Amino acid sequence: MLSEHEKKRYARQLALKNFGVEAQEKLLSASVLVIGAGGLGCPALLYLAGAGVGKIGIADHDNVSLSNLHRQILFRVVDIGKNKAACAAATLHALNPGISITVYPHALSTENAWEIISEYDVIIDGTDHFSTRYLINDACILLKKPLVYAAVSGFEGQVAVFNMSEDSGERSVNYRDIFPIPPQEEMIPNCEEAGVLGVLPGIIGTMQANEAIKIVSGVGQTLMNQLLTYNALNNQVFSFDISRSPKAGSLMPGSKEEFEKKDYVLECADPAKAIFTIDTTLFDQLKDNDNVIVIDVREAGELPEVTEFGHQQIPLSRLRDEMDTIDKNIIIAFCQVGQRSLIAARALADHFGNTRKVYSLGGGIVNWKKSFEHAG
Repeated sequence: MLSEHEKKRYARQLALKNFGVEAQEKLLSASVLVIGAGGLGCPALLYLAGAGVGKIGIADHDNVSLSNLHRQILFRVVDIGKNKAACAAATLHALNPGISITVYPHALSTENAWEIISEYDVIIDGTDHFSTRYLINDACILLKKPLVYAAVSGFEGQVAVFNMSEDSGERSVNYRDIFPIPPQEEMIPNCEEAGVLGVLPGIIGTMQANEAIKIVSGVGQTLMNQLLTYNALNNQVFSFDISRSPKAGSLMPGSKEEFEKKDYVLECADPAKAIFTIDTTLFDQLKDNDNVIVIDVREAGELPEVTEFGHQQIPLSRLRDEMDTIDKNIIIAFCQVGQRSLIAARALADHFGNTRKVYSLGGGIVNWKKSFEHAG
């Protein structure tokens, strides 16, 4: 039963058609854990607290630094050097003192993740390391927790909802269906290496909060079994279906005991388990070979335009339908910053097995153009 204060605070949400009191009460009774109070976590936390999620957990062991402030909007100059989770909690308490906020100011690991994640209804992944993403994903699968995933790099971001309960009784796709075999951490540059437009994680993190609110309230359709990508340079938004991968469970722990013994850092550091991502130098050596096909997996019209070398455009959203048209023995996929091309490379490798060599252009076409212009 909403109090008079809550009716006033959440009046604009209560006025929404198909939302109302019932959905608001679900939010107030719900618990959401945000792992990573950085560029993604800050906007997600801000809107979850504003919307009235009753219990919020914040897990982050890092401290605020000056370079965080252009995008991590919960922090101020006076917070530099302080723990991010604690600072975020203080800001959210000031915004909405009527909700419960729990701080976990230490790194998430196999030793503590099970206990922490089990306490929450929905998990939001705002991290930027592959090893942590797999750890969170696997814990959510074993604990049957919905997971809202996102990643940003440069001018591009992506969002998905994993591990939802479907009408069939099965769980929806998860992170391992996109990356069945963990890539090496250094294969895809993080924000520190590739840079990021400050507003981008704000947009993507807000999308994560929106997905979590829909999951909890039951209002609207989530991004279950889909991956949404957003390009900040041209405001293009694309979404495509994610299929189950037969290899998704090959490295997945089967129990709490197996999970707690697993070394996720080592798994993501083993080059034998990673699809080979090539740099711009090797790409230039291979791209004009008669036995090589270079595929742009971006959607039509995405910038920058590529006129410097021959290639074929097969958007990631259509790739599975057009794989059998590829007749070259060496396949190189590229996209904006190297995220979608790595997904494409894994799908191609699954499809062709050992009969083709498949590569992803590390850093994407943006990185290649920088090196091309520098060389020129």
